[in-house]
Amino acid sequence: MHTISELLDYLERFAPLRLAAEWDNVGLLLGDRSAAVARVMTCLTVTPESAAEAIEQRADLIVTHHPIFFKPVRRVTTESSEGAMLYALARAGVNVYSPHTAFDNTVGGINDQLAALLALTKVEPLRKSPGPKQMKLVVFVPESDLARVSEAMFAAGAGVIGEYRECSFRLAGLGTFHGSEASNPTLGQKGQREQVEEWRLEVLCPESCLPAIVAAMRQAHSYEEPAFDVYPLVSLASSQGEGRIGLLPSPISVNELATRVRQGLNCGLVQLIGDPQRLVSRVAIVCGAGGEFLRDAVRSGAEVLLTGEARFHDALSAKAEGITLLLPGHYATERPAVEWLAKKIQTDWPALQVWCSQRERDPVEPL
Repeated sequence: MHTISELLDYLERFAPLRLAAEWDNVGLLLGDRSAAVARVMTCLTVTPESAAEAIEQRADLIVTHHPIFFKPVRRVTTESSEGAMLYALARAGVNVYSPHTAFDNTVGGINDQLAALLALTKVEPLRKSPGPKQMKLVVFVPESDLARVSEAMFAAGAGVIGEYRECSFRLAGLGTFHGSEASNPTLGQKGQREQVEEWRLEVLCPESCLPAIVAAMRQAHSYEEPAFDVYPLVSLASSQGEGRIGLLPSPISVNELATRVRQGLNCGLVQLIGDPQRLVSRVAIVCGAGGEFLRDAVRSGAEVLLTGEARFHDALSAKAEGITLLLPGHYATERPAVEWLAKKIQTDWPALQVWCSQRERDPVEPL
C-alpha cells in the first residue's frame, strides 16, 4: 500500500514547490502524509460538487490545481458553504494537495503544454526567476580537522551546485595567530605568535542554510575561535520562471491563432483585444489569470499575450501598448492539464485508481 507521502514526493519532483509564486499557498493543505492512498482525484478547483464526488467515490487524495486556502482561516464549521465542504472532506479522510503555480511554471507544466499546443519554438520563461540566494563560506582549518569540518558542513546543506553535492575548494597555506593570556589555543602556546599549516576550505551555501552550516562548522572545528569569512554572491537569472514566450513556426493572423487556440483547447468563445487581421509570430503565454504579466509581455517584445482572463483595465492597457490579448477563459487554459495529470499519475502509479473530476464544470457559460 502506498502512502500520501510517497505520492507527494513524486508530485514535488515533477513540480518542485520552490517554483511556486511567493504569494501562493501550495503543498499538502489538508490531511496526513502518513495516510494510505489508493484512490486519487484531480481537479481544477475543489467545489461543493467536486468535493462531493471525491467523498462518494472514496478518494483518499484530491490533487487540486487551485488551493483550498488563500487567506488565514479562523474556523471550519458547517455554518458556511466552504466550511461545510472542508469539514465533510476532513470527516471522510480526504487529503487535499495543491501544486498550483509550481505546476504552471515547471518544465512540462501547464504553460509548457500551452506552448506545445501552439508549436512555439525558442520557448523561455516570460518572467525569469532570480537564481537562488547563495553565500560563499571560507573557513581555515588544520589538516587534522579538514575531513571532519567539511563533512559537517556538507551534512548541513553546503556544497551543492546543480546536480552535484559535496563540492568544495581546498588550498594549503600558512596561518598565524597570537593568543592572549585568556586564550586556550588548540595548537601552539598562548602569549606568543604561532605559525600553523592550514587549509583554506571554500563551500557554497544557500542563504537560508547559512546559520546551520556555520553552527555545524563551529561544532566540528577544534579551534577555540575558528577563522572564517562569509561572502554574499550576486544572484543571476535562472532558466526557470513564470509564463512562457516563444515563436510561432511562421507568422499568422491573430484570427488564425485564435482558431488554433479554440480547437486545441476545445473551448468555445475566445475573447480578443486587438486587430484580428494582424500578423503575429512572437507569443507570450500565462495560464489562468495573467493580466499582471502584461508589462512583462510588452517588455519581452511579444505581439500576443495568451492568457485565460484579464481585467477590464488590463484590456485597456493592452490596447494602449499595442499588444493583442487572446482570452479563451481561465478554465479552458488549465482544465486540460489536470486531466493530463490524472493520466500521468495513473501511468506512473498503476496500483492506484486515478481519475479527473467528472462533475467539474466551467462556471462561465456562453448563452
